[in-house]
Amino acid sequence: MLVLSRHRDESIMIGDDVVVTIVDIRGDKVRLGIEAPQAIPVHRQEVYDAIQRENRRASQTGAGATKDVRPPKS
Repeated sequence: MLVLSRHRDESIMIGDDVVVTIVDIRGDKVRLGIEAPQAIPVHRQEVYDAIQRENRRASQTGAGATKDVRPPKS
């Protein structure tokens, strides 16, 4: 893990496309601004973990768990 010290309004680069900027520091909280291409998803860790759990759960669903949906006959 790389550990850096930054002041407000200073940034770090991740690769060529992602910029992380320190927006504000209040007590023990730091607000970050993240600029990334739309193709790169950016989530808080707890949101990312929830997405991964849901994806695992969905992939373990049996074939009979979904209905065979057919359009109504005209």
